[in-house]
Amino acid sequence: MGKQKKAGKVSAGLILYRVGPGGLEVLIAHMGGPLWAKKERGWSIPKGEIDPGEEPLETARREFVEEVGIEPPSGAPIHLGEITQKSGKRVLAWAIEGDLDPTRQVSVTCEIQWPPKSGRTIEIPEVDRVEWVAPSTARNLVIEAQGEFFERLEKLVSPG
Repeated sequence: MGKQKKAGKVSAGLILYRVGPGGLEVLIAHMGGPLWAKKERGWSIPKGEIDPGEEPLETARREFVEEVGIEPPSGAPIHLGEITQKSGKRVLAWAIEGDLDPTRQVSVTCEIQWPPKSGRTIEIPEVDRVEWVAPSTARNLVIEAQGEFFERLEKLVSPG
């Protein structure tokens, strides 16, 4: 029998989007540290685990600040629903229109054991950079299940 996935944790994330002359663009975050440095799908939406008693949208806004280092705009968020990643983690997401300079991104840091099982710890940024990309590009870079969020956003926000 195959491994059964245990009930995953629940995270909430916020996708910043903008519509320019080239069409719709979304902001994605590259996960920090040596584990993600060379992985093809080392990108994600800015997100994090929902604390007990915390509203998911507030988690999404808090995590955006922690991982991007910039307050998200206060505009009306668009709820994009929920997906389940291969790990079993459930992710709720919202999109909000806005703009920011990716070079201003600064993430909180965390400690990880590296190399694994070595007993040594290193400090890494949770996110090491953010980039504006087309939704089609984002779908090929983010953790696979998260691509659904960009498809949903494209249906809701049609440029022009």
